[in-house]
Amino acid sequence: MSTYIGIDLGTSGVKLLLVTGDGRILSECTRHYPCLHPKEGRSEQDAQMWYVETLAGLAQLLEGQDRSLVRGIAAAGQMHGLVTLDKEGNLIRPAILWNDGRAQAQTEYLNGIVGKSELSRLTGNVAFAGFTAPKLMWMREHERKNFARISRIMLPKDYLVYRLCGEFSTDCSDAGGTLLFDVKNRAWSQEMCGVCGISEHMLPKVYESFSPVGTLKDTIAEEQGLPRGVTVAAGAGDNAAAAVGMGAVGEGECNISVGTSGTIFISSDKFVPCTNNSLHSFCHADGGWHLLACILSAAASHLWWMKDVLRTSDFAEEEQDLYKRLGKSEVFFLPYLMGERCPHNDPSARAAFIGMSATTSREDMTLAVLEGVAFALNDCLTLAKGSGISVPRATLCGGGAKSRVWRKIISSVLDIPLSVPRTEHGPALGAAMLAMTACGEYPSVRAASRALSSAGRENTSFVIPDGALAEHYAARYQKYRAIYPALKSIF
Repeated sequence: MSTYIGIDLGTSGVKLLLVTGDGRILSECTRHYPCLHPKEGRSEQDAQMWYVETLAGLAQLLEGQDRSLVRGIAAAGQMHGLVTLDKEGNLIRPAILWNDGRAQAQTEYLNGIVGKSELSRLTGNVAFAGFTAPKLMWMREHERKNFARISRIMLPKDYLVYRLCGEFSTDCSDAGGTLLFDVKNRAWSQEMCGVCGISEHMLPKVYESFSPVGTLKDTIAEEQGLPRGVTVAAGAGDNAAAAVGMGAVGEGECNISVGTSGTIFISSDKFVPCTNNSLHSFCHADGGWHLLACILSAAASHLWWMKDVLRTSDFAEEEQDLYKRLGKSEVFFLPYLMGERCPHNDPSARAAFIGMSATTSREDMTLAVLEGVAFALNDCLTLAKGSGISVPRATLCGGGAKSRVWRKIISSVLDIPLSVPRTEHGPALGAAMLAMTACGEYPSVRAASRALSSAGRENTSFVIPDGALAEHYAARYQKYRAIYPALKSIF
């Protein structure tokens, strides 16, 4: 049986899966790399490191496997990052990542001078500091020599595809997060290129996520012991790929991810213009569209609290007594460690604990972190509902979904049932499905997603909202919503 490789190029590391055409995971591995923060609010990575660790991961992934059966590869990746190359194909500077807030002045210019309505008309979205276009404008203003050297502009996973097969390409789902892309018409916006001072030839050719864009370089195939002609698919942004892997394809399907960031992803068969400044309208990897809302520090808040503050890696021990405290704590936490995207679009926002007293315990504050992220996700869901969208249920994925108490809190705060895979492979599995579709294993992404997600349904648990707890959280959420406006002037 043919096998396929799915790659998830994340913020903290790259994950690789080797998957059969019927969805069996034969092998997996993860390679980690650091994230650089040269100044407060800035976030960068060396793109060369992505390639080096991916090649090392391929060797590890394929050890002991029948390499002759590999037919296709696809990558999912962290969105919005700015990767720039000169005319010789050399990296100009470290990649500026999705959670970097340096381009706030450029974001304000785009939203205030170009105008939100005009941006929405041209791209389907308004400007956020994490998007690619404001970063280009920042680079034009603050790194003029570097900006003048730009020959090619890429997103993170597209740089990896470029190194693997030599093709300068991107896909519609990832391109939609640049603010350089007309999401409705699935094409680069000439007007936005002009605003950013670039030409369209600097941007990659756009494909659907499931389209083949090239074949693995012969030199890499030989080094890895792979057959010649392995298909490389365009791939997708990590949220779209995760949704494919979770079965969130087709009208109205919803996937919630609690990873480094937190997202609510709602699939649609038609383009839905962004009527709220905190929601994104992007293309989906299945050929349709989706609405996306994002908070910047979801599991990142939990990791910060556990490792940097409590100095522990025993998360289960810290959370074992939290069940009996549900509905009793009066402490609030704002999870704005890196600023916030939805609903405030404010890179200057910061995290805060509110409501502590002399009786506040370690457990109270741990619980507040979990609840704060859930309330922030509810901000996203509330905005989606305000746009007339119904979300009766959702799938839940990401590192945060591994916590039983956190699952219960999220389900009760959002007041919707959640289906949670016991073993979850995130964007890497979705990427493997895109490779399968590119190679003809399945006739469409939806067919692949439905076949493989159905096959794994026995590996899924379900979380139902606790009625009394949901009522309690509904009242607490109204208090939570009042905290950011009260602190905004301080931030």
